[in-house]
Amino acid sequence: MFLADCPARLAFDIVANTWNAVVIWALKDGPRRHGELRTQIGGISAKVLTETLRRLEEYGLVTRGYELTELGRTLLGPIEAMGQWRMNTASRSRP
Repeated sequence: MFLADCPARLAFDIVANTWNAVVIWALKDGPRRHGELRTQIGGISAKVLTETLRRLEEYGLVTRGYELTELGRTLLGPIEAMGQWRMNTASRSRP
């Protein structure tokens, strides 16, 4: 059972939000400004990006200067693995 304070539940909450993973991946090569992130990501409104960055900052994954923390960098491997899984299984599953 995933209780409200369960670490696994928090981990699922973080990676289940599409924008969280996209923003973390966009920051993998270093800090970016808000406008740079919007351009790099595409399809995200300024409001949603701001909310996402604030949420990631609350989780301790991103600094106020829009840079991944050490903890945030630990998510790059799992995010990359999920992307690779999707590439490997694209022909066997629906979008």
